[in-house]
Amino acid sequence: MAKRIFVAGHNGMVGRALVRRLEQDGENEVFGRSHAELDLMDQRAVRAFFEREHIDEVYFAAAKVGGILANSTYPAEFIYDNLMVETNTIHAAHLAEVQKLMFLGSSCIYPRLAAQPIAEESLLTGPLEPTNEPYAIAKRIKLCESYNRQYGRDYRSAMPTNLYGPFDNFHPENSHVVPALIRRFHEAVEADTAKIVIWGSGKPMREFMHVDDMASACIHLMNLPPKVLAEQTQPTRSHINVGTGTGCTIRELAETLADVTGFTGQLVFDTSKPDGMPRKLLDTSRLTALGWTPQTSLREGLQSAYNWFLDHQDDFRG
Repeated sequence: MAKRIFVAGHNGMVGRALVRRLEQDGENEVFGRSHAELDLMDQRAVRAFFEREHIDEVYFAAAKVGGILANSTYPAEFIYDNLMVETNTIHAAHLAEVQKLMFLGSSCIYPRLAAQPIAEESLLTGPLEPTNEPYAIAKRIKLCESYNRQYGRDYRSAMPTNLYGPFDNFHPENSHVVPALIRRFHEAVEADTAKIVIWGSGKPMREFMHVDDMASACIHLMNLPPKVLAEQTQPTRSHINVGTGTGCTIRELAETLADVTGFTGQLVFDTSKPDGMPRKLLDTSRLTALGWTPQTSLREGLQSAYNWFLDHQDDFRG
């Protein structure tokens, strides 16, 4: 039966990927609302929206996001804005009797020194990484679990690893590491720059996932029968890690992007700048057990992301 599916944050990188994937099933009506059409920080507007739209499912991909610099500079905005849009949307969905919702969180919810690879059970077992603590606190998934426990809702949570791909944020200061490096390497090639300076030692281990793989995994999880999902979760640890299960160092990432973009200069790592978490790799054994594996290698994904940037680079000038 056809479903009416609302994607919150449909204009962002994650939301667009979800819309692309959901629209492959032509039976469903997939839609979103721009910020001008619906301000998710306006509680009354969000409640009125859900009351009149008769929504069957929600994918919540709306978020204020950024890299280390943005998180360090705007901690109040990162926690306040994200908490507001999440609580308004999830509560309004509940009041409107929306039974199914998928919440997109972040792997930064886990402790800074969590055992690697990070299993879902690591949640709330230690201190967070200070550089993104406000955002991480906002993205924890206890709200969904609470509605499930008290009201019997089917609100699921996916915790993706670091994502990249089409419609990423390529801002020179407020972007994540992959789009930031893609832009810097491209501009260095254009200017024939001799070297590029990268924050940190280059030693931290990270995991990077193409956003289209993330969308595929989340829709797969959303469509699983509750009984099947319950076999891999528990009421107070209901979230599922979404990642590739494979990591690389920041140095390896930079070297791969240098090759992708054609940069032949020197890579210099500024050890006076913060590294962030020393290592972050998700345990994706539950996702694998639930029948999903990634399709895009890092090299293929980075080449695809760079090709998209080249096609849209005029949008990022100035």
